[in-house]
Amino acid sequence: MLTPEQTVLVLLAAGRSRRFNDGDKLAERFLDKPLAFHVVTALEAIPFMARVAVVSGTSLDFAGRGYRVVENPDLSLGQARSLCHGVTVAKAMGAEAVLVALADMPRVTAGHIYRMFDRADAPDIVVASSDGVQPMPPALFGKDRFDELMALEGDQGARNLVRGGRHVVTTPAELVDIDTQDDLRELRELYGIASDAEPPQAAAQS
Repeated sequence: MLTPEQTVLVLLAAGRSRRFNDGDKLAERFLDKPLAFHVVTALEAIPFMARVAVVSGTSLDFAGRGYRVVENPDLSLGQARSLCHGVTVAKAMGAEAVLVALADMPRVTAGHIYRMFDRADAPDIVVASSDGVQPMPPALFGKDRFDELMALEGDQGARNLVRGGRHVVTTPAELVDIDTQDDLRELRELYGIASDAEPPQAAAQS
């Protein structure tokens, strides 16, 4: 059985955010912190072997949150290149697995991640999240999959590997992925926030 102590968390935080229009999507405020720091906070109590953030052009200080920061210098090569950078670091550290998470999924919980580890019982394992319809990140990969991950190309990332793995179902709300300004607006409205600067109490009174 794989454990967090054997696993490197690889946080992908280097997307081009083309559908988000202007600005640094990951630094957008949501509730009390930048969007990307919600998953960082949710997973901070899990005793990972190490944490790696693959970034590009963000102002956020992942190093200050305990992450080894790796720069992806060429986003034109797609998400797979970011994944390759993170897995390369994990392999060099002697990790038994990587847990790949996305920085723009702010509602992922530690409880869900632990349920994924409960399904991870072999070095070639792939365990992905699912909303009951399709598999997606976060996803857990045993070390026997590292070379496959490092050979991936383009924006599809590890999609085919994820489809063929085990799937741990959780609510669609937990796996919401913020790609556009409308996605962020809808998430704020769910929490009763009228704008990024307005706390929930003020929004409720307005």
